[in-house]
Amino acid sequence: MAATVLVAAACLSCQHPAQSVPPAASSQQPPDPVPWAREADDAGRFLAGLPGRDGSSFRDLEANPAWQVHRQEMDRAWQNIEARTLPAMREFQETELSGALIEHSLVFYPFSGPDALMLTVFFPRNSTYVMVGLEPPGTLPTPQQFAQKDLGNALEQIRDTVSSELQRSFFITRQMDRQFRGQVTDGLFPPILHLLVRANNRVLGYRYVRFEAGGRIGERNPKTDRGTKALNKGVEIDFFNPADRTRHKLYYFSVNLSDSRIRKNEPFLAFLSQLSGVTTFFKATSYMLHQPGFTVIRDQVLAHSGAVLQDDSGIQYRFFPAPPWRVQLYGEFDRPFGSFKWFEQPDLKKAYATEKPKPLNFRIGYGFSQVPSNLLLATKPDR
Repeated sequence: MAATVLVAAACLSCQHPAQSVPPAASSQQPPDPVPWAREADDAGRFLAGLPGRDGSSFRDLEANPAWQVHRQEMDRAWQNIEARTLPAMREFQETELSGALIEHSLVFYPFSGPDALMLTVFFPRNSTYVMVGLEPPGTLPTPQQFAQKDLGNALEQIRDTVSSELQRSFFITRQMDRQFRGQVTDGLFPPILHLLVRANNRVLGYRYVRFEAGGRIGERNPKTDRGTKALNKGVEIDFFNPADRTRHKLYYFSVNLSDSRIRKNEPFLAFLSQLSGVTTFFKATSYMLHQPGFTVIRDQVLAHSGAVLQDDSGIQYRFFPAPPWRVQLYGEFDRPFGSFKWFEQPDLKKAYATEKPKPLNFRIGYGFSQVPSNLLLATKPDR
């Protein structure tokens, strides 16, 4: 089937607040909707240890004792993060990340992995999210696939794929390499669904997409491009938040963000060039943006963002001069943690000593349980 052009990147970047669904129309789809497909919500709930809704195709598997154990283990893990971390993050969002500059923008999350949780906790009112990582997007798991496996072992592996996110707030790159390339799942679609539904969202539908010429987003057929080296494969997900009755669209694209690859990736470069006033989020990036091979993505973010929220693994502090940037620091910073200690920023350390950073009442990023955490919010108020 010929790819369907959805929207130009320029249109994506001029967002309005997430659209509120009237009570009488709560089942309606968002503008430019993906095809309605309950199986994505069903799969997400099964993976996340949540009982399926009436008519779920996973209902028979839920009767298996192995899934009952999975449910108990996932409930325990999520109760822990809900009690320990998420309330403080939500308070931070309300006090520091609200307002039109951020809430009316597209949120761009490079080096994201499958981290839909932190994305939607910090930016719950944004209508559109674009996540980009190196890992493949993957496909939707089916009940038939699980019925052919040792269910207890398969679900234990599923729990392991999100354990670092729930315990430390980030996905570990080497673990993703061992889990999301066919070993546990064939990509990031399953853990993204898991995190969305556990964050109390309902998935409305999905489709497989890619960046095409001119930065457009079009449909693709995962059966025909399976195993190919085609660029920019992605998935598009529509979801609904019953708490505030808003609906949202999330994209994940597999893109190599190194300079040598981006410069040859015309569709993705075209997408970036058409963005305007986006909010960009960086967390636990392995300090890629501190290295000389990632200058293109850095410069594109600086040129097209109205706000940047990041820990110290994001763009170096020296690239946010005033004007045009206004910078607010949070938490504490001395030097990068552990094996990243060589990526020091003396100017950032000095700023923390002199600029009166605001407190940060939760841990996030590298050194989650061992050292104080830091965040930086840079904005262009006049943009």
